[in-house]
Amino acid sequence: MPNADATACPVTYGGLGNRLERHGLALRGGLHPGPGDSVPPGPAGKRPGTLVLVGVVGGRIWTHFEGCRGEGRDPLDAWTRDIVDEVAARAGAVPVYPNDKPFWPFQQWARRAEAVFPSPLGLLIHPVYGLWHAYRAAILLPGRIDLPDVQPARSPCDACRDKPCLSRCPVGAFSPAGYDVPKCAGHLAGAAGEPCLSGGCRARDACPVGAAYRYPDPQIRFHMAAFNRSVNPG
Repeated sequence: MPNADATACPVTYGGLGNRLERHGLALRGGLHPGPGDSVPPGPAGKRPGTLVLVGVVGGRIWTHFEGCRGEGRDPLDAWTRDIVDEVAARAGAVPVYPNDKPFWPFQQWARRAEAVFPSPLGLLIHPVYGLWHAYRAAILLPGRIDLPDVQPARSPCDACRDKPCLSRCPVGAFSPAGYDVPKCAGHLAGAAGEPCLSGGCRARDACPVGAAYRYPDPQIRFHMAAFNRSVNPG
């Protein structure tokens, strides 16, 4: 429940960001929802005045999470909820997560909140971070707060002629037609998929944009194991 004392101090974008950065999380821009926007109800069941996105940039999150990770099937989701729920409550806000049902359009929100673009792999690409970022939550605030301007940018994929991301997958799961999930899942389920599970998605690794923000190897193995469980349950 929102904290009744949250109105004692004004909520600012920078203040929210400071609380999240202590845990390796980052604010990823936001938007002021209008009548035509698909957003869940905010505090008191009303349309939120501001939606801000919470995410991950590079490997900054990993040392924070690894030192206090819990047990269970989705420890990163649980850890994220513990942190964001508390930050949202202090701001008198409501948190929303990508795995909540009904599913909300996080990618649409992201494209309005900052300069990110669709990539051939289906992931959103950032001009600086490349494919090494993610969105983990949204915080719905009752009132309007000032948000950073979205900086004009072009998709780095527009200038990429060779598209190495489409040719590096060992089983050709990525193509201009889209992502063949069953082909990828079948590969990961066999012995030949071990290099991808231990070293990460070869297609994602092939993108030269944001290479300095590549996740550390333990984080990559963690995400690959979680992905493998989702496409090869049991």
